[in-house]
Amino acid sequence: MEPFFEKLQYYRSKTMSKECDLHKKEKVSTICNLLYQAPPGEFSNVFEDLRTLVQDDELMREEVAQVCAHHNKNNFTTVRIEGRNILVTRYNDLGGNRFFDPQNKFSFKFDHLSETTSKFQLHGVLLDETELWRRALNSALKAYVSSYFPSGDCSVFRKTLKNRQIFVVCIVGHEYKALGFWNTTWKSEWTFALSPVITQVTGIYHLQIHYFNYANLHMTVSKTTEEVLHVIDQAQLAMDFVKLIKAEDNNFQVALIENLQALSEETWGKTVRRRLPVTNTVMNWNTLLTNQNLGTSVSKCRI
Repeated sequence: MEPFFEKLQYYRSKTMSKECDLHKKEKVSTICNLLYQAPPGEFSNVFEDLRTLVQDDELMREEVAQVCAHHNKNNFTTVRIEGRNILVTRYNDLGGNRFFDPQNKFSFKFDHLSETTSKFQLHGVLLDETELWRRALNSALKAYVSSYFPSGDCSVFRKTLKNRQIFVVCIVGHEYKALGFWNTTWKSEWTFALSPVITQVTGIYHLQIHYFNYANLHMTVSKTTEEVLHVIDQAQLAMDFVKLIKAEDNNFQVALIENLQALSEETWGKTVRRRLPVTNTVMNWNTLLTNQNLGTSVSKCRI
């Protein structure tokens, strides 16, 4: 009989181990889902709150590190190095948590959890005709962003795809007003090929807002746009590209305001508001709200 009990104990231990592994996977999945939904400017707060609840620093740092990396690259996190702002994106990712700055020709190690930089080193950039076009675009774009995005920044990256030179433009503007109970991120991403005469530009907007004063409101807006640009020389392309972005930014902002007004009038005014019976009687809300017996009256009502 002894071997039987030994086997039974063995299978019990294996079952418990599987249950623990399943419990850990569920926990990691839940934590990652919550972190993916973290509002702009509040990722570190959500991370620390979850860390306090989970009480497992090893799990938080090892299993959730990839979510932190995804958040920083997806939101064009800005790091400041020697007085210069550099974007952390998937387009300047060298692997191993190392990123490069194409403008100043150096790379650095980036800790996604603490958002600190280290281990700086030179990063060679091929100085060819494509690089000259990239510099012209970057210079014109910097001037535009500094004028219209007080807390924004941008960067132009170049990629090679099937022997074609591709430019990827990243623009981001953050406004974190925790004391004012709101945070927001505006970002846009533009892609086009350096092709002669004419090229097609594809832009993607993403706006995320979190308002948390007397409510907890989240708003996410995305839009994709396509336009055509003529490619004649560096100065002309840079100037026309900035004009295109300025026009599209204005169109996006005007449409956003119009939709918000429509949302306020239709959704909040008619759909979300509780429908009351029509009695053709004017109700004095001030008198009702200041009635000292209101609390008692409401407490006796059954809803």
